[in-house]
Amino acid sequence: MYAVEVRDHIMIAHSFRGELFGPAQRLHGATFIVDVAFFREELTDDGVVADIGRAHEALKAALAPLAYRNLDDLDLFNGRQTTTEVLARHIFDALAAATRSGALGPGGEGVERIRVTLHESHLARAWFEGRVAL
Repeated sequence: MYAVEVRDHIMIAHSFRGELFGPAQRLHGATFIVDVAFFREELTDDGVVADIGRAHEALKAALAPLAYRNLDDLDLFNGRQTTTEVLARHIFDALAAATRSGALGPGGEGVERIRVTLHESHLARAWFEGRVAL
């Protein structure tokens, strides 16, 4: 399996509900480093997984609606905890849709899997990985 990976970051604010989260129940900020790996079994005729520039642009577009926002105020997360795992899945869904729509350009249709990793700090990270259903 081949992969190409792009990276960006996002700054958000949010809070959690429930004793499990202790002091994180209060509104707090977070900065995530976001790594996204696009996987395919065989390379394109040009010897790539996908256009790395377009992959980075797709990531930027997926993060833009969340950047510098209080996620508690966004309808799309209404009633949901915005844990790192939930955010990884949300970003995955946006990138899978972008991949299916052709946003990765020629060869992007061969991308089979995507993994989205959110680094909370140098000590902790979470990810979601799944198939890109066509």
